[in-house]
Amino acid sequence: MGPEHTGELNSTHADSHSNHSRWHSLSSRPHDNSLYSITRRSSPRKPLAFAIILALTASAVQAKVSQEEAAMLGKTLTPMGAKMAGNPDKTIPAWTGGITSLPPNYSPDQHPVDPFKSDTPLFTIDSNNYTQYQDKLSPGQVALFQTYPNWKMKIYPTRRSASYPQYVYDATRRNATNSTLNESGYGVKNAIVGTPFPIPKSPIEMIYNHTMRWRSERVNREITQAVPTVGGAYTPVTFKESILFDYNSKTATPEQIDQSNILFHFKQEVTSPARLAGSILLVHETLDQQREPRRAWIYNVGQRRVRRAPNVSYDNPGTASDGMRTADNFDMFNGSPDRYEWKYVGKKELYIPYNSYALLDSKLSYDDILLPGHINPEHTRYELHRVWQIEGTLKKGINHLYSKRVFFLDEDTWQIAIADHYDGRNKLWRVAEAHMINFYQIPNPWLTLEVLYDIQARRYLALGLTNNKPPYDFNPPLTERDFLPSSLRRQGLR
Repeated sequence: MGPEHTGELNSTHADSHSNHSRWHSLSSRPHDNSLYSITRRSSPRKPLAFAIILALTASAVQAKVSQEEAAMLGKTLTPMGAKMAGNPDKTIPAWTGGITSLPPNYSPDQHPVDPFKSDTPLFTIDSNNYTQYQDKLSPGQVALFQTYPNWKMKIYPTRRSASYPQYVYDATRRNATNSTLNESGYGVKNAIVGTPFPIPKSPIEMIYNHTMRWRSERVNREITQAVPTVGGAYTPVTFKESILFDYNSKTATPEQIDQSNILFHFKQEVTSPARLAGSILLVHETLDQQREPRRAWIYNVGQRRVRRAPNVSYDNPGTASDGMRTADNFDMFNGSPDRYEWKYVGKKELYIPYNSYALLDSKLSYDDILLPGHINPEHTRYELHRVWQIEGTLKKGINHLYSKRVFFLDEDTWQIAIADHYDGRNKLWRVAEAHMINFYQIPNPWLTLEVLYDIQARRYLALGLTNNKPPYDFNPPLTERDFLPSSLRRQGLR
């Protein structure tokens, strides 16, 4: 049975360090103002007991879901594996299919309009009353109330709006009885399109549910990132991004994905400010990063050359982030989870950002949203949802800026909704929030804005602002040829 029905999951303890990974020892790092920071790291010695541990855990990581368990999908469980029923006090309703039709005032040439605009807040949590609700807040959210006197969370009625195309549900049902982790425990086999582990057996499977969650087949988008100073000043950095989700292709097979080992193709061009414009990052995201680390290249506009970027991963600085996020902070978490020992903590109810359509309003300027210390809480929406809580502790002898990470995954989407990050002293350091919506024209639950708060520096990074940008294009004519390294220099010269 899955964790929701057995009460616990297996912890994954295999040390699956990749020979290709680069490491370096540091307890703190100064902010990096460059676009990219590439550092060489020495490789630690792989523990001698690795093979023994791997043999002991192989049967657990490759456990499959029975036909009887899978039959619960679409009955007592949603097609994605969430509990279909609401909670006993009815503050969380039953899932009844999510958003299945377009709002009457929606137009394809604009951002998704808010289908719940008539909702009014049930109550507001602020720095004066947050202790009354502490059992439904993450430690990071509690820290935000303690750090910022003006921080608040307006709590709205819970709308379980998540919905997906039927073929995604069908694929998820097939994955339930076929998908397995690979021999190392860090990679997925025999899965395609849908959630690989809708009835998960381990916390590692939950992480792959997040990193492999369905986000359409392809997309072009233009988004803005801002990193305000303590006083609130910021310089917007705008990206043009193209993503081809190979794993999500209707025509792909598990065998093809296993052979290519490509989860998705990603290209990101900086278009402003002028001092950074023209630089391009290209990533071929590998599914099994033990077998092959992600492939990455950078086009440097000053040098007019393309070079490999092997360290666009783990805790290296994110693009133009002023040292305020790591590469694996992007999309709340990405890449291999192999640096941490993971355990399942439990399932709980939490107030999380949800149906955050107000943050897309084209009438808002970035100044309306970006305040000193935190984004403007007048434009946010929080709801009570059930989340899976998992905790990762940095392995002994392994280095990363974060000594511990705690993820809270929304049960309906497998999106990491809240992530609490701890520093080398095991002190709470950064708190990430995913402000989600359903791009119902697909339909496609995905975040529209991710915010990473540094409560020690009292700064934050906001990524995904689109108020003055066109809506996402979920049907661009992208092919693998658009993501060849040879195309970067031609694109940079245009």
